[in-house]
Amino acid sequence: MGKAVIIMGSSADKEHCEKIKKALAMFNVDCVMRVASAHKVPLKALEIVREYENEHVVFITVAGRSNALSGFVDANTMRPVIACPPYGEKFSGADIFSTIRMPSGVAPMLVLEPAEAALAAAKIFALTDKAVAMKVVEFQKEKREEIEKADEQMRGK
Repeated sequence: MGKAVIIMGSSADKEHCEKIKKALAMFNVDCVMRVASAHKVPLKALEIVREYENEHVVFITVAGRSNALSGFVDANTMRPVIACPPYGEKFSGADIFSTIRMPSGVAPMLVLEPAEAALAAAKIFALTDKAVAMKVVEFQKEKREEIEKADEQMRGK
């Protein structure tokens, strides 16, 4: 079974990461949460990547402002990296641009919402884990049923 490794740039991102962790649990995906800044403690960030590199993992990086963490992690692993930066009120979300444009050879996926970052990780694990695949299929079915029910209510049925 795979594991999501959530690396946050600071403990200020913990609430955002807890949302990801909660959504991962819906798919029975284990996770660990770690703290390391690519700007302030790059060797610590590299140490965390190396610690999990040989496991079946997906890294989820959570860093706002100047998000060097996502690119740094991606450049140092062959495992998938999902960037899920928290919304920055101070900059009206403009700090996301540091996640959108990456240098050549660096390709973290960008998913803005915590629940959807967890879904993306679950879909990656679903490629090799039938139990997670079943959870994803079940989740998608529930979402379709919610829309069908809403449509019926809208039409007065």
